[in-house]
Amino acid sequence: MGHPQKMCPDFPGTSGNPSTFRPRGTLQGEASLDHQRAPGGPQRPQSRVMAAARVQLLLSGRPESVSFARSVCGLLGAGPGLGPWPIHCSLKRGRLVLSSRPFPGASARLPLQRPPFCPFAALDERPRVPGAELPTDRGVDLGVAIILQSGDKTVLLTRRARTLSVSPNLWVPPGGHVELEEELLDGGLRELWEECGLHLPQGQFSWVPLGLWESAYPPRLSWGLPKYHHIVLYLLVISQESQQQLQARIQPNPSEVSALMWLTPDVAAAVAATEDGTETPRLLPQDVPPSVLALELEEDGRARPLVLPMSTLLRMIPTMAEGKERVSTGTKFALRLWLQHLGRTPPPCKSAAHLDPGPAKEEWNMDPLPPNQGSGK
Repeated sequence: MGHPQKMCPDFPGTSGNPSTFRPRGTLQGEASLDHQRAPGGPQRPQSRVMAAARVQLLLSGRPESVSFARSVCGLLGAGPGLGPWPIHCSLKRGRLVLSSRPFPGASARLPLQRPPFCPFAALDERPRVPGAELPTDRGVDLGVAIILQSGDKTVLLTRRARTLSVSPNLWVPPGGHVELEEELLDGGLRELWEECGLHLPQGQFSWVPLGLWESAYPPRLSWGLPKYHHIVLYLLVISQESQQQLQARIQPNPSEVSALMWLTPDVAAAVAATEDGTETPRLLPQDVPPSVLALELEEDGRARPLVLPMSTLLRMIPTMAEGKERVSTGTKFALRLWLQHLGRTPPPCKSAAHLDPGPAKEEWNMDPLPPNQGSGK
């Protein structure tokens, strides 16, 4: 889409049979938290993306843009542990202002985390190597991802198409880059529409920010120097509709989505408990099913049931780059936050002894957001 679409009452809705997909044509929205499209797809003009600072920090009393090469967590005082760290933030139109301390205009206190193998953290700790310079004229971009919860307490994940140049075959929630001057909720709902063809009727959902994730691609230095740097805001959107009602209207964009599935809290807890950053094999928990039922989009546009082994969802990030199917590290973080929101404590990772638990769940959000705040229509 040449211009960002706002979700409004007359935004076109969709319908479909619960057992089938009716895919739409290629859309011009972003594939994910990057500016790349499938081969032959339109490209986002880089000059427009870099025209304004999207993520800013309050380090010396005024908002400052963040250099692409610096770790946001590090600049905000993240210690040697894995986090998460409580961060005060202002969620303004097309912009995110972060601070380790309260400040006027801050609307939420959210957990911020990065993976243990964050390339920007590693680069902060080592001298620059000649020929390995990172861009100096770019800042940190802003992304948003929607954790869509159905009325029967399941959440939607989508598998990125294998033709995408960034993170193919990765299971993630719907989301992408926030447009200039776009409200964060609007950006997330726009991405939900562009990727899944799903429009949420006004008055039938509520939402609350869950947390922030420092994202890089490639995700670790052993894969190569990072080309993308985002702070991703995970928004929990709670629909009053059941999983079956939502599924009936989903029409995925085949250039971005190759499969989708709904996770129950039990399965999400098992996925969230896996530890990325280690190659140590993990035994399948006894109380978790050996497989999960998903729907896969075929080349002809039809959908077929997909029996996905649980071991695929528990797969951890490899040391070297490859396109194996797995759940992204940031998604595991978001699932842990979702389980905490439900009042369930997810099983700890192996490294849980080193985690900074931060404040209790009820202390994270300073100002709980009412249903449909913002445009969110």
